[in-house]
Amino acid sequence: MKRTFILILAAMVAVALFGGLVHFVLVAAHVSEPAATTVYGLTTRRLWATIVVLLALVSVVIGGLALVRARRIAVIVALVAGLIAVVNGGLVLAMATGGPGSGNGVVGGAGALVLGLIGMSLGGVALARSPRAANKDT
Repeated sequence: MKRTFILILAAMVAVALFGGLVHFVLVAAHVSEPAATTVYGLTTRRLWATIVVLLALVSVVIGGLALVRARRIAVIVALVAGLIAVVNGGLVLAMATGGPGSGNGVVGGAGALVLGLIGMSLGGVALARSPRAANKDT
């Protein structure tokens, strides 16, 4: 019971931290103000941002798995997928002309930027902990 409570609390803290980081990225990109008119439906930029945020999520999952099992290919996939997500998330934010609700995909772009950095970090830690990296030092 105590462990379950700690896991739930940790998950809530992680979600709050993720939301705060996404908001920070939106403020830093000067696209945090909601749109004057809301666009409903799927636009091209929203589709782009959705695909990129899914790629970033894959990077986080594979990076986490690479930490558990130090597989060289998983580390490389996590690093490359995270880098692609960060670059495309930044491009989505750079091309945005409005805030959330404008149809530009800014929330997805910011989420991809944050998740891509997390995935790259997990892949980097897994790479540093891999047996091959430890053998190169000696």
